[in-house]
Amino acid sequence: MASSSAKPYCCSSLNPAPSNAIARRAALSALPAAKPRRFSHGLAAVAANPRASRSAVLRPVRACLAAPRRPEYVPDRIDDPNYVRIFDTTLRDGEQSPGATMTSAEKLVVARQLARLGVDIIEAGFPASSPDDLDAVRSIAIEVGNTPVGEDGHVPVICGLSRCNKRDIDAAWEAVRHARKPRIHTFIATSEIHMQHKLRKTPDQVVAIAREMVAYARSLGCPDVEFSPEDAGRSNREFLYHILEEVIKAGATTLNIPDTVGYTLPHEFGKLIADIKANTPGIENAIISTHCQNDLGLASANTLAGAYAGARQLEVTINGIGERAGNASLEEVVMAIKCRRELLGGLHTGINSQHITMTSKMVQEHSGLHVQPHKAIVGANAFAHESGIHQDGMLKFKGTYEIISPDDIGLTRANEFGIVLGKLRYHGNVSWPHSYSA
Repeated sequence: MASSSAKPYCCSSLNPAPSNAIARRAALSALPAAKPRRFSHGLAAVAANPRASRSAVLRPVRACLAAPRRPEYVPDRIDDPNYVRIFDTTLRDGEQSPGATMTSAEKLVVARQLARLGVDIIEAGFPASSPDDLDAVRSIAIEVGNTPVGEDGHVPVICGLSRCNKRDIDAAWEAVRHARKPRIHTFIATSEIHMQHKLRKTPDQVVAIAREMVAYARSLGCPDVEFSPEDAGRSNREFLYHILEEVIKAGATTLNIPDTVGYTLPHEFGKLIADIKANTPGIENAIISTHCQNDLGLASANTLAGAYAGARQLEVTINGIGERAGNASLEEVVMAIKCRRELLGGLHTGINSQHITMTSKMVQEHSGLHVQPHKAIVGANAFAHESGIHQDGMLKFKGTYEIISPDDIGLTRANEFGIVLGKLRYHGNVSWPHSYSA
């Protein structure tokens, strides 16, 4: 990604406090007199209220200014070229994590929270896998798929997964058809290793099945059909262009490009998305999506590379849960886009990031899968500081060691500065301000 003169922390109205009184007065006098209540923290707060405490200057860095509004949902296009749809598959791929189980009631509770979080699409399950899962997806479609949430009255798309066969597609449609915005997501493997050893079918047979089943899903009355060429990351490029062209002709509205085994590196995956965008006939009539597994620890990086290359739907899970090593993490991807928007070409999402902490905790509770303390964004240590050198910086200006504010993910910590007592508190020649000597 291109270099930039971006700030060393996420977009903010807060700049480091001047080091002396003269500079501070100069900074305050330079502030515009109009709209004195625009910001509730930092130097603007001091300007609006000269008696504000010193802590007001040291409030957390805000992650970003408000993003543009969510565009109206149309299955095969997005009117805002910088808007990225967030497709959450916590209730489908996430539930496939070894050791993760959720009851139908728990899945409904999580789906409600995902709607409040602002995800564009909820992949609620794999209806053909069991009668219970079909019932769970149907319940989510009926309730969550018809209930507006938030100030903009957002109603998420409700999606069901299916293999490329009529039985699966019928089950998926039966489950999601009750939603205001239903989607069927169907897939078939396209890599040589999968076609030869798993499917035992020729490439021509695979193309014929994909084309027929996408057309069948549309024939049921579903206006929104997503197609995934499984193991696209290891598939032949020319074959990918061909099968994607055929499913677009058959009515696919979203083309999801999975790195099914987490094999690609970010530059490879970005190039894959760019090549598909440049070489697939009819691609302008569909949305390109990413689905990246985390086998090499690169799922979030690959997802961001795909978005930068032109993907406008990103498939993610809360806490990164999923098959084997998991999926791209919603909180990592969303906050990276929010934090480094200027380096990602102005991309933005409809996620209300202040619901991230609550959603993460809810998924941990209901799935039984707890995140490691050092997990990015939602780990217990993500906003904690034990080193004395770091604590000194935090007390002087939070932007020294925090690039986003805990407020931005809805986190309230035990103390304002995230300070944790430990053996490294007085590491080195740290000069502690007298007002914080206790």
